[in-house]
Amino acid sequence: MLIAIAQAATEAAEHGAHPPFYLSAEFWVAVGFVIFVAFVGRTAYRVVTVALDDRANKIKQQIDEAARLAEEAQQMLAAYERKRREAAEEAESLLDQARRQADLLEERAGQDLERALKRREELAMERIAQAEQAAMGEIRATAVEVAVEATRRLLATEVSPKQANALIDEAIAELPKKLH
Repeated sequence: MLIAIAQAATEAAEHGAHPPFYLSAEFWVAVGFVIFVAFVGRTAYRVVTVALDDRANKIKQQIDEAARLAEEAQQMLAAYERKRREAAEEAESLLDQARRQADLLEERAGQDLERALKRREELAMERIAQAEQAAMGEIRATAVEVAVEATRRLLATEVSPKQANALIDEAIAELPKKLH
């Protein structure tokens, strides 16, 4: 067909007439160019559209993923905040409990100290009483020794041997009564 159009254009040029525009080579080059551009443009449009759609889908997926991660991060933050509050409350509770136990231990220690001081005071009083009794025993023993010595001196100087024998016999006779 192109050959027939080219022959018709050649004949018209030989006769000196202007051939109709659709018989000119420039027209058909222009038509071919338009068809080529339309074909290439349509193909390029499809390729670009598909590429842009793919990119838009990827961006949308990234945005969705980012939103999901942000929501997950918010949930994790809320969970960590809740755990932090619970830990702070538990720490406060443990601190209060420790204070109460310390107060109780302090009170018990005071009571134990008071009891220990009372026991020591009682032991000291008992030792003082024992020391007093020991001192009284020593004083009595010393008094007896002094009295015996005084009596011995008195008897040796003022009692006759006959009277001394009578006193000894009398003391021996009273001895069983005083020992029982």
